Amino acid sequence: MFTIDHLGVAVKSLAAAKRIYEKLGLSVSPEETVEAEQVRLVMIPVGESRLELLEPTSENSPIAKFISKHGEGLHHVSLRVPDLAAAVERLKQDGVRMVSNDIKVGAGGHRYIFIHPSSAGGVLLELVEAS
Repeated sequence: MFTIDHLGVAVKSLAAAKRIYEKLGLSVSPEETVEAEQVRLVMIPVGESRLELLEPTSENSPIAKFISKHGEGLHHVSLRVPDLAAAVERLKQDGVRMVSNDIKVGAGGHRYIFIHPSSAGGVLLELVEAS
């Protein structure tokens, strides 16, 4: 079963961005850094899904480039899938364009891959393996 795992939100400052969620009484995870993606992030549980606030740690990070081009805001939609490798293989066989051909390991040790917006109706779509 596919579910929404999280919505990724690009922000210039985690400290500033997470304040509104804390004021709403939501729980904000401790900050985590994903060196490979050059981001620092927090997760905010909301119902059965989460918000992921992403702050760039480098001017060359994908999040910094996104903010430079689009400003802060919704960066990606992440779907939780039961078998990531099988889903990726099916998509590749159907000619779906991926941002990278390799499944990566990110925050919390989760395995993920991004589908290019050109294959997903203009949305950067992330697939995360259900744990």
